[in-house]
This record gives sequence, structure tokens and C-alpha cells, in this order.
Amino acid sequence: MSAITAPALPAETLTDESPGALRLISFVYFTFVCYLSIGLPLAVLPPYVHYKMGYSAALAGLAVSIQYIATLASRPWAGRISDHAGAKVSVLWGMAMCSASGALLVGAAALHSTPWMSLLTLIASRLVLGVGESLGSTGATLWGITSAGSRHTARVISYNGVATYGGLALGAPLGVVLDQQWGLGSIGFLTMVLGAVSLVFAWRKTPVVVTHGVHLPFKHVLGRVAPHGMVLALGGIGYSVLATFVTLYYASQHWNPNGAALCLTAFGVAFIAARLLFIRTIDRFGGLQVAIVCLVVESVGVLLIWSANSPWMASAGAALAGFGYSLVFPAVGVEAVKRVPMRSRGTALGVYTAFADVSFFLTGPLAGAVIGFWGYRSVFLYALTMVLASLGIVLVLRQLQRGQVSDRL
Repeated sequence: MSAITAPALPAETLTDESPGALRLISFVYFTFVCYLSIGLPLAVLPPYVHYKMGYSAALAGLAVSIQYIATLASRPWAGRISDHAGAKVSVLWGMAMCSASGALLVGAAALHSTPWMSLLTLIASRLVLGVGESLGSTGATLWGITSAGSRHTARVISYNGVATYGGLALGAPLGVVLDQQWGLGSIGFLTMVLGAVSLVFAWRKTPVVVTHGVHLPFKHVLGRVAPHGMVLALGGIGYSVLATFVTLYYASQHWNPNGAALCLTAFGVAFIAARLLFIRTIDRFGGLQVAIVCLVVESVGVLLIWSANSPWMASAGAALAGFGYSLVFPAVGVEAVKRVPMRSRGTALGVYTAFADVSFFLTGPLAGAVIGFWGYRSVFLYALTMVLASLGIVLVLRQLQRGQVSDRL
């Protein structure tokens, strides 16, 4: 798929002035579409697979998290496409994949009377969506960074995160409403239309010039980014547990299941608020210092969900967790991309984000197993342990960073 539809811009523009919000939104919009497509069925699929199709809770979790197998496998590919062919090409393919996943979801709904065929089609939809997420979000992020200039990396990543969790926060309750009114097929249809319209929008946008030269070997990028990726993976388990099992958790507590979608919305709204209010703290205090504070706040939020005795308490915990987790991705991500040259930053972003995909994928089966042994409440204690482990890694990285500064002095 060619991206040559308009004259290309220089590899970096707007380096001497702050890019306007509307300009950044025009790039991260594609990330929003990816995660709106993910969010729409997020609160619907676990009960659909578990209750309507009659499969186990572990398989219900796997049906959600299997998407991240494809995302994880395609992250390095998406990074290489963005670095070598251009971010626009990656976005174009990503939007096409999102649209195709919606068509498959329509097929899964049409085959509901044959559960095994419906499940296989549903899994195919999730896998295609995973590839679309990888291509679309990686390309959109690098497109924004290259257009705005590398010194605005934190701001672009921040806007991208707002688009990510804004899409999830909007998609979850909207998906519940669509499912209640018109069934699972309506979610697939909306996803298909959104992807197709966004494909046309991406096609009409101006690409940026690809930076040529020697690219850092993939294994070297992986080695430099892996510690920061582990922070992202472990710190994200709080959210991935909430996103995957909150509907079933509410049902186990005999709470109104509609509140589960609102719980995800509370997380998303708090996440966006923290991004908008405190993104400049990364430049002021440093990425690792900000990540330490954020992970402490997230830990308190997950602790509150674990000990919740009412849906309001769970929603408050979700909001606090979202507020804390909000800046982890950009704060640690800024430190990660500093470790590679500019021409390899698409690959670095792909590798870094892939660790979040590992987190999402492993959460389904592992947390499902925890639930099988100790019940739904215990899964949030498991999440709390992982977030605290993430905090420990950041503390080590911060100490090493201070040691390197001392050596220079």
C-alpha cells in the first residue's frame, strides 16, 4: 500500500516551537480509533464467552487477551515498517486491519448458534485487531514525534496515551449499550465503519520523509529498552486485570453489571485528567522520578479495589489506579527512547510497547488461574504484587541513573 499521496514533509518539523494541540490530535486520532475498536467489545466479550457460549472463565479471559499475541508478534514488524517505509504506511495498514476485525466480529455474532465456529471467528477477529493495534498505534506515535520534533516526544506520547485510554473509556460503556440494544454484531459493524473512514483520512494526510541510514540491530534495541519495558509490563497488570475481569468481578459480588463499564470509565477519565494536568512534570523532574510517584499512587488504587465492599469503592480505586498509571507509559518511555538513535526510534517504540502486550496477554490465563484457585477478589492482590514489583525495578533504574551521572562528574 503506497503512502505517496502528498508531498512529504521533512523528517522533523516544528522543532523550534511547540506544536499545536490540533496538529498532535490529527496524528493520535488513529491511536484513538485503534483503542476505541478494542474498548467496544471489552466489557461484552467475557460474559458473552462465559455465559452465552458456556465456556470457562479462563477461556473467557483468553478470548480477550489472545489479541495481544498478534500485537506482540507484530510490534517489531510495525516498528520496522515505520522506520523504513514510513509511519503513514504503518497507519494505513493498521486502519485496514481494524476494519477487517470488525467484519469478522459481525461474522462471529452471526454464527452464535454454532458456539465453536463463533468462538473461532471471534478469536480470528481478536488476532486481526491485535495486528491493527500494533501497526496503527506505533505508526501514529512515530508520525506525531517525527512531525512535531523529537524534543516534544513526551508530549506526543502523552497525547497518544490520552487517545488510548480515552478510546477505551468511551468504547466500554458504548459497547455495552450497543450489545444490549442490537447485539454483538452492531459492535463489529461500527468497528468496520470506523476503520474504513479512518483509512481514507490517513490516506489523505501528508507523510514525513523517512530517515535513512544504519539502523540499530533489533537485539541491541531490545537490550537497551527491556528494563524499561518490564516496568511498563508489570505496572500495566493493574489495568489489564481490571479491563479483563471487572465484569465478572462485579457479577461475583452481586453488583449491578452495568457498573463494571462505568468502573472502566472512571479509570479512563482519571487517566486522561492526570495526563492533561501533569504531563510537564516529566520534563521538570525526570521520567523515572515521575514513574516512582505514579506507581505508588497506582498501588494504592489497586489496593482499594481489592478491599472494596461496594461498587463505589471499587470505582474510586479504579480512578485512583488510572490517575497513578497515567504517566507511567510516557515517563518511562521517554527514558527508553533516549537510549537509541532517532532512526531506530520506531523499532524502540514498538519493542517498548510490546512489553505492555505481554502484560495483557499473560494476564488473561494467569489471572484466570488465580481466580480458579482463590476467587475473583484475589486477582487484584495479584495485580498489586506486580505493580509493586514494577516500582522496585524503577527504583533500581533510578539508582543506576544517579550512578552514571556521578561517574560523569
